[in-house]
Amino acid sequence: MSRTSPDLPAAFIEQLRIVSGQHQQRKILTDPADCWAYSYDNSRGRSLPAAVALPESTAEVAAIMAACAEHRIAVCPRGRGTGTTGGAIPPQGGLALSLERMNRILSVDPANRVAIVEAGVINQDLQNHLQPHGFFWPPDPTSAAFSTIGGNLACNAAGPRALKYGTPRDNTLGLTAVTPQGKIIRTGSYTTKSVVGLDLTRLLIGSEGTLAIITEATLLLTPIAPAETTLRASYASMKEAAAAVSRIMAQACQPRAIEFMDSGAIRALGELEQNPLPEQTRALLLIDVDGAVNGLQESVDAIKAAAQSAGLLEWLRAGSAKEAAILWQSRKALSPLLRKLAPGKINEDIVVPVSRMAELLDALERLAGQHQLLIVNYGHAGNGNIHVNLLYDPADERQTAAANKCLAEVFELTLSLGGSLSGEHGIGLAKRNFVDLEIDTETLAVMRGIKSQMDPLNILNPGKMYPDQSGD
Repeated sequence: MSRTSPDLPAAFIEQLRIVSGQHQQRKILTDPADCWAYSYDNSRGRSLPAAVALPESTAEVAAIMAACAEHRIAVCPRGRGTGTTGGAIPPQGGLALSLERMNRILSVDPANRVAIVEAGVINQDLQNHLQPHGFFWPPDPTSAAFSTIGGNLACNAAGPRALKYGTPRDNTLGLTAVTPQGKIIRTGSYTTKSVVGLDLTRLLIGSEGTLAIITEATLLLTPIAPAETTLRASYASMKEAAAAVSRIMAQACQPRAIEFMDSGAIRALGELEQNPLPEQTRALLLIDVDGAVNGLQESVDAIKAAAQSAGLLEWLRAGSAKEAAILWQSRKALSPLLRKLAPGKINEDIVVPVSRMAELLDALERLAGQHQLLIVNYGHAGNGNIHVNLLYDPADERQTAAANKCLAEVFELTLSLGGSLSGEHGIGLAKRNFVDLEIDTETLAVMRGIKSQMDPLNILNPGKMYPDQSGD
C-alpha cells in the first residue's frame, strides 16, 4: 500500500536533501506554493504533492527512489506535464519527481544513426540539434515544442510521421531506467539487431512510468529526405475522404503523413485558414510526401490518382516550404482552438482499422445528434488514429451527463469496429476504468503481475493505467 499522508516524514525529506546535495536545496521543494506547478498536467486534473524532487542525474534518481522505497512514499515521475490523461498527476501527499533538469543531449553518432539523450530533453530541441547532421527522430507529437523525450516514451506518443516512420517503440534502441527499488537497469543495445534477453525496452515504453523511471534513451535516427511536399485534398463528405485514405494507403509510395479534419474542425478553424476552401467542403486531408528528388513527382502523381473521386472538390499542392508551413498551421492550431468553442473538452485518441474509418465517422455524427453535443474529429487518418473531441459546458448538468454517456458509447463503438481506446495519449487516470473493455481478465492479470513483480510496494505512479482496484 502506498503512503498518501499529506505530511511526509521529516527523516525522508532530510534523506532526499542529502542524496540530492545539501548545498542545492532547490532540488527538493516542499513549500506548497512551489509544489503547485507540479500538481497538474494537460488533463486539467490536479493533486498537490507533498514534495517535488528535481534530480540532475540517473544516480540521483536512483538514490531518491531507494529512499522512497524505504519510507514507502508514492512517486509520480513527470516531464513537462503536456499529457492529457492525468498520467503526470501526483498522488495526494506523495512525491512528484520531475526530470526537467536532465535535459542533456549526451551524444550524436551519425555514422551509426544513434543519439543518446536524457529524458528531460525537449523533443523539438533534439530535432533542431540533429538537423545539421542530416537526421531527425521520427516521433513528432503536436506537443513537440514543449514535451520531453521521456514523456514521449512513457506514452509511446508518436504524431503524424508515425504513418511512415513508426512510433517511439520503433525508433528506440535502448534505455537507462531506475526501478522502484532504486536500482539502475539498462535495456536494449546500441545496434539495430539484438535478441539477447527479453525486450524490456518495448515493455517500458508506453508503461506510463508505472514500472520504472526512464532517465536516458538510445534513439535510432532517420536521415532527412532530400525532397518533400505538402498536399491538401478537399472533399464533399467524410465518407469520400475516408475512402480516399484507404486507396492512398494501398499505394506502394508511402506518404509521410495523412491528417484528417471533419466539417466541425473546418468550421472551428474559420478565419485561420489562409487558403480558402471550396464552400461545399465537409472533410479535409493534409498529406505530406517525402523521398528522393527524382522520385517525388511520381509519388505525388500516384497519391493524387488514388485520391480522385466524385467527391474531390479541390487538390492543392504547396509551392514552397513556407506555403507548406501555412497549410500545417491550421492543423497544429486546432486542439487549443477548440477550448474557445466550449469550456469543457474530452479529447480522445481512438484508433480503428483504416477500412472502418468511414463507419466510425458516420456513427460519431449520429452520436453527436443523439446527445445534442458538438463533436469535432481530426487526426492521423493514415493509421486510423482519430482524435474525437466532445465539447460541452461542465456547468450544465445535462451536457456533462451527455458527454460522459457519449464517451462510453464512443469507446464501445471503437471496439466494435476492431479498434483500440488509445493510439498515443496513454491511459493515465482518465481512461483506466475503460481498459477492461479492450483487454480481457486473464491478460490484465498478467499485466498486473508484471507491475507487482517490478513494483511490489506499488509506489511508482500508483492508480494509473489499470482499472481501479482497492488499494490502487
